[in-house]
Amino acid sequence: MISRRGFLGAGLAGVSSLFFSPAWAQGGADLGTPTLPSPGFKKFKLGEMEIIALNDGVGRRPLVEGFVRNAPLDEVKSMLASQNLPTNYIDIPFTTFLIVHHGHKYLIDTGFADNGPPTTGKTIANLAAAGYKPEDIDHVLISHFHGDHINGLKYKNGDWVYPEAKIHVPAPEHAFWTDPAKMSAAPEALKGAFANVQKVFAGLPADRLVKFEPGAEVVPGVGSLAAFGHTPGHTAFTAKSGGKTFIYVADTTNIPALFARKPDWAVMFDMNADMARETRRKVFDMIAKENMLAGGFHFPFPAVGNIVVEGSGYQFKPLP
Repeated sequence: MISRRGFLGAGLAGVSSLFFSPAWAQGGADLGTPTLPSPGFKKFKLGEMEIIALNDGVGRRPLVEGFVRNAPLDEVKSMLASQNLPTNYIDIPFTTFLIVHHGHKYLIDTGFADNGPPTTGKTIANLAAAGYKPEDIDHVLISHFHGDHINGLKYKNGDWVYPEAKIHVPAPEHAFWTDPAKMSAAPEALKGAFANVQKVFAGLPADRLVKFEPGAEVVPGVGSLAAFGHTPGHTAFTAKSGGKTFIYVADTTNIPALFARKPDWAVMFDMNADMARETRRKVFDMIAKENMLAGGFHFPFPAVGNIVVEGSGYQFKPLP
């Protein structure tokens, strides 16, 4: 059961700082600028399907106390150092996924379009480099309503980025963010996120918005999986073909070098940390046991690989 208390009482400052602070992505000139992958797309085969990872960019933020809400900063830095990663900042990649199947094009999540920091909004260019136009997209599947996943639906001028696509959203996620009572009762730190949802979806024709229950097949060959905790209706997607399974975990973990290795750690962006960590272990156990190919929105590009058990946690092993 998704409780109002559970989701309005946790992760609010993190949500606000992720989407509504203009300095969040760079965090200061002394941190430098993140390097974007080139090329910014990568194609994979899954039976009869083609899966294309599309980098939308990379954000950089200082690593400070509170990014991991339940671990001392020294422990977090030690975990990064053990993997030869920087310890004074965090790079957060953003990767959308295109599934091409029997002539249909399904885009999973959107990135920022022209609504984000300067090192983001690269999905359209990388889509073109992979051989597709925004008009080619039949369906857009949304995992949850945080800004980096939905802002790429619409340009700043109000035009729709994917004018021919139906937009599929998890019903519980949509219900939460569009409930006037919840928006009215939300703390100030969360009101911006509610307002952003209203702005993004304003003017979307009713026949283009498709609400689905997590667990249902969303489009032919692509199913959904409830992965609540990061947000009230946060949803993963699975694609199956040729006896193989690809799972897009969205934000089930943020930065696998930290939150896969230490799945009980809570990132500041999880709205219900307890539910998120329970979901993380269940989903990662399933991926490892069933040898699924896994993709994540914040995984290091190409953001696709395997999840294996590593001690009391997991390790993400990207495909070459």
